[in-house]
Amino acid sequence: MKVVLVTGASSGIGKATALELLRAGHIVYGAARRTGHMAPIRAAGGRVLPLDMRRPEDLERVIDTIVAEQGRIDVLINNAGTVLHGAAEDVPLDMARDQFEVNVFAPARLVQLALPYMREKGSGTIVNVSSIGGEIALPLGCWYYATKHALEAYSDTLRLEVQPFGIDVVIIQPGIIRTEFEDRTAQDLREISGGTAYGAMAEAMARKSETQLGADSPASDPDVVAAVIREAVEAGRPEARYAVGYMADKLLELNRTLPDREWDKLAMTATS
Repeated sequence: MKVVLVTGASSGIGKATALELLRAGHIVYGAARRTGHMAPIRAAGGRVLPLDMRRPEDLERVIDTIVAEQGRIDVLINNAGTVLHGAAEDVPLDMARDQFEVNVFAPARLVQLALPYMREKGSGTIVNVSSIGGEIALPLGCWYYATKHALEAYSDTLRLEVQPFGIDVVIIQPGIIRTEFEDRTAQDLREISGGTAYGAMAEAMARKSETQLGADSPASDPDVVAAVIREAVEAGRPEARYAVGYMADKLLELNRTLPDREWDKLAMTATS
């Protein structure tokens, strides 16, 4: 039985992961801004904590609370994140900086806060939820992809540094998953790049985003990702990376094997 913190636990992958680990018998703390959305976690025996990833004091309070109540933290699952879509030329840099704050710097701070307790115990697992966008790139999502590329590079270095202390670092790379995560994609595209030189491209992608995750979509459910995260958490020696969900393996393999210009041609079909 492990003491686990799951961030972004109010919906999607985070909520599914918290519930999956509770069913497995672990002590689970779900953290997010929308605490009212985490009633199922509380009903399943989990603990619910308010957390705004943009507030350093919240990050410290969450770790302090868990250690005060349990005496340790065994697993940190950095799942919380935001997504931003728009052409690189159009996205205001303050929005890009916020994307890095939530997707990279806040998870890194939670790692800094949790590591001393894991190192003292001589074991622990840090799970950073990335995306297939941690390796690939598509049009109109440069800042989101930049944060996930950064998170993966950070995780790879971190894995090397903490390995001598018995701590594992795992990257999860979900493919196309049916969640609320990209509910604002079409709106962002139209607000940020509509009417600009990239307007036609943005509108085409906005229309695709409105249909690709619908009820008839082949996208995977969050439970699929949650099951893989549980596998990593409970493994004696987890893999460094897990690609999971619809199109994840296929798109990553294409990106790794196609010449750059061939990949570019494929990627541009997202806007046609």
